[in-house]
Amino acid sequence: MATPLSRIQALIQTQCRIFNTIYNPERLRAGNKILRQRLKGPSLAAYYPRRIATIKDLAKAYPDYEIVDEDEDDRLENVQITKSRGKGPPKKKRTKDVKGKGGKKK
Repeated sequence: MATPLSRIQALIQTQCRIFNTIYNPERLRAGNKILRQRLKGPSLAAYYPRRIATIKDLAKAYPDYEIVDEDEDDRLENVQITKSRGKGPPKKKRTKDVKGKGGKKK
């Protein structure tokens, strides 16, 4: 003798209540598997190291003190040296090219 379908469904409902799962007799996709997973946000945030204060931040926070960034000074000095030798970036064009810009399209 076969067990009636209503009795099996009642058993499944009770099983879901006991094991704290979702009763889904139509087997619709509800996303419960993903919702049960651990959240990824805290682990992703902990992966990247915290941002530490730079010399520029310290100079901005304490304007009364004279804080010197030696690396930045060296970089600026090297830029001046390369500009004086003609090796710096090219100067921007100051005049507009009248012929190429603003013409009517046919």
